[in-house]
Amino acid sequence: MDKPKKPNSVKKAAEQGDINAMLIVASKYLTGEGAPQDKAKAMKWFAKAARKGEPHAQYNLGVVYDTGDGKPQDKAKAVKWFAKAAKQGFSDAQFYLGAAYDTGEGAPQDKAKAAKWYAKAAKQGDPAAQFNLGVAYYTGEGAPQDKAKAVKWFAKAAKQGDSDAQFNLGEAYANGEGAPQDKAKAVKWYAKAAKQGNIEAQCILGKAC
Repeated sequence: MDKPKKPNSVKKAAEQGDINAMLIVASKYLTGEGAPQDKAKAMKWFAKAARKGEPHAQYNLGVVYDTGDGKPQDKAKAVKWFAKAAKQGFSDAQFYLGAAYDTGEGAPQDKAKAAKWYAKAAKQGDPAAQFNLGVAYYTGEGAPQDKAKAVKWFAKAAKQGDSDAQFNLGEAYANGEGAPQDKAKAVKWYAKAAKQGNIEAQCILGKAC
């Protein structure tokens, strides 16, 4: 009598082209949980999944090239992979792509493209993107200057605990820029930023200078 068949191992499934299995194997090698830690092998499997169009893998490969942790640092290759994931709606990749255009690292500096990608990530709830989009509207670099829109995005990031956004929101209420002047609201947001160690907010509240 034949023995019952056993399910394929995750690694075997990955070797047979299963994208989800590739991600699992890559993560195991990356973290060392379930397999000996081996960043080179992790990158091998992320790359295989990335070439098949998997956005998480494309993003992870971008991070590796951006940081140089697992492969030689290559900002241009990082941007290439971030772009592939960003175009599939992956918000972390959208933020990183925006940052690349913002700073000119890995791509020609282009504040308008930066704001475009920040906006896509911001709309998905990324607080860092929301803050950076607020800065773009506040300064008019990359987007038409609109302090009310800046305050809107600072508020979204501030409510998620971003201390820089909390400070900027305090400034907006204190000075009446982009929002009606409201000293009580200004103090409220300065206090939230101060509790997270924001020195400027602490100074304004008289706690440090």
